[in-house]
Amino acid sequence: MAVRRQLDSRFVRLDSNDYDDPDREDLLIRELYREFGGPLLRQVRKTTGNDLQWAEDVVQETLVRAWRNSAKLTWEPPLLWAWLLTVARRIVIDGRRRRGVRPREVEAPEEDSLAVPDGADRTLAAIVVADALQNLSAQHREVIEETYLRDRTVSQAAEVLGIPPGTVKSRLFYALRALRTALKERGVAS
Repeated sequence: MAVRRQLDSRFVRLDSNDYDDPDREDLLIRELYREFGGPLLRQVRKTTGNDLQWAEDVVQETLVRAWRNSAKLTWEPPLLWAWLLTVARRIVIDGRRRRGVRPREVEAPEEDSLAVPDGADRTLAAIVVADALQNLSAQHREVIEETYLRDRTVSQAAEVLGIPPGTVKSRLFYALRALRTALKERGVAS
């Protein structure tokens, strides 16, 4: 096998009549990866946003392209390095374009795991609140019913209940505090 070494003898290029030799191909890809794999991976990780898996794929594709085009390449380290960086950059750009055009693929959720809003949560919350309201005194319960459930102002509630607005406010304060305590006992409020 006629092997010709250039520059610092790190890069091997075979004469054109040896391009079909499988040993040459093995040697070529090993040399490429040994010399340029690590530095190329570090450079590509910067352009892929530190995505290691994508960067490894880009390095692999770049080295495969170098191997395919080995007959056309100049095997001087600075020129080869520039060629590898250019190819890697183009592969990353193509990958970004592909990702931008095609939506991300996600697995379809199982039918059983889909949450369908059915109002059960609201119904359950209403039952718990109604139960907690039953434990309040009649005065506290009627103040909450007039202001919150019937959506009346303090003045309107005072008029309906026949008590002064200040009394409605103080009863409402203590009623809400008692309701909050009752809900905490049921494990609903924090």
